[in-house]
Amino acid sequence: MLFKKNLFEMAINLAKSQHLDSDGLAQIFMQYGDHLYSKGNHDGAVQQYIRTIGKLEPSYVIRKFLDAQRIHNLTAYLQTLHRQSLANADHTTLLLNCYTKLKDSSKLEEFIKTKSESEVHFDVETAIKNYQEALRYIGKLPFEQAESNMKRYGKILMHHIPEQTTQLLKGLCTDYRPSLEGRSDREAPGCRANSEEFIPIFANNPRELKAFLEHMSEVQPDSPQGIYDTLLELRLQNWAHEKDPQVKEKLHAEAISLLKSGRFCDVFDKALVLCQMHDFQDGVLYLYEQGKLFQQIMHYHMQHEQYRRVITVCERHGEQDPSLWEQALSYFARKEEDCKEYVAAVLKHIENKNLMPPLLVVQTLAHNSTATLSVIRDYLVQKLQKQSQQIAQDELRVRRYREETTRIRQEIQELKASPKIFQKTKCSICNSALELPSVHFLCGHSFHQHCFESYSESDADCPTCLPENRKVMDMIRAQEQKRDLHDQFQHQLKCSNDSFSVIADYFGRGVFNKLTLLTDPPTARLTSSLEAGLQRDLLMHSRRGT
Repeated sequence: MLFKKNLFEMAINLAKSQHLDSDGLAQIFMQYGDHLYSKGNHDGAVQQYIRTIGKLEPSYVIRKFLDAQRIHNLTAYLQTLHRQSLANADHTTLLLNCYTKLKDSSKLEEFIKTKSESEVHFDVETAIKNYQEALRYIGKLPFEQAESNMKRYGKILMHHIPEQTTQLLKGLCTDYRPSLEGRSDREAPGCRANSEEFIPIFANNPRELKAFLEHMSEVQPDSPQGIYDTLLELRLQNWAHEKDPQVKEKLHAEAISLLKSGRFCDVFDKALVLCQMHDFQDGVLYLYEQGKLFQQIMHYHMQHEQYRRVITVCERHGEQDPSLWEQALSYFARKEEDCKEYVAAVLKHIENKNLMPPLLVVQTLAHNSTATLSVIRDYLVQKLQKQSQQIAQDELRVRRYREETTRIRQEIQELKASPKIFQKTKCSICNSALELPSVHFLCGHSFHQHCFESYSESDADCPTCLPENRKVMDMIRAQEQKRDLHDQFQHQLKCSNDSFSVIADYFGRGVFNKLTLLTDPPTARLTSSLEAGLQRDLLMHSRRGT
């Protein structure tokens, strides 16, 4: 009844008093708006239509005011639609066109330049009509605002004007100063953003990304590690997909140069994975070498059957890892093809460094059906000659030691059993004629008593022989202390290139002497003690005579 009498205000009040739902109220507002629109009251109609936002399809209202050419009423409706965040891209475009037709620049400025990002009620990409102007406007903003806007709208700008956007980002991440009428404000303090945070903006622009990353690495060497990681990955991608040999060679050099820049020491594994993913073998080998992973370098060349490079790796890194030569010999021994040249080179080095026993060398080469005796003949002949020479030298040394031991034993026996005639006529210290009182030693040295008392450290030791005797005594004590150092003996035996020399050295120290046990008969203990005391008796010839 109220609708038939056009009493819409009363109908609205009645509906509210009876708690009608929002859908029912929206239907009343729409009918009231249609009534006012039919009467020509467009201003009143649009106010009622605004009350239907969220319930009534916006196109229903927009068509009415487009047909009537009531632009300012349409503008009011669209503004409210945006304010309630219910507008789409078409609504934004329509509102901007309304502002343009009305030439209402103040409203346009108010609409675009909101105070904070939370107050933006429209799609920015749709609103931006002049991307150049938008980028220029951002370049005039203070650092914090410019940084925030580029993080928010950088992808849109990069899509439409990539070169100019890249240029602004370069400045923003190095030495940003707001531009004033086309000029940078040089008086303002420079600021720089974290360049790594802007990498996602270049997701679909690899060329601009490469330019940005290279600029940052050159102008700002202390850029975040992510800059160098991304640049390496980009260069490896370009190298892997390039078909032109000359360009590919250039990209290869760029990637190697970046790896050698020293920026990947802390992210060695990541760089290695990138090189392996793109099959960048030179980079993989370089990183292996930097990481001292010589075994991996060797295995790589073995897998690719690069025999000459296997030898080269051994020559370059064999001093740091001697086992490389042993692996090389085993590798060539398993090859059925003719590898005599490489086997000979490996054997020569093994012989020079004494890395393997001859028997193990023969057993290793026995796996190769093509390795005849002629391959190792020279090695075995030289090895036997060296061993023969060593045996001859050892026999000569043993014979000399035996003769010297016999001489000393005879001298000791003479000192014990025969009288000693002192015939020295000069003092061994001052070299003056010897006068009484004098001091004589069995070693043959004689001294004035006053010279002896002035220079001697002990009444029982010859001052002339004392330094050498002290060395001998120290050696004897050291040998006695080391007799039970079995752990040290085992370690030296394992690490030495000449095990026999180690055994002989410890044998000479008395490590393998028979222990004196309580169960031994007295004669055995006496014999053992006499032999143990022989070394001390060697020094008795320097004791003071009576």
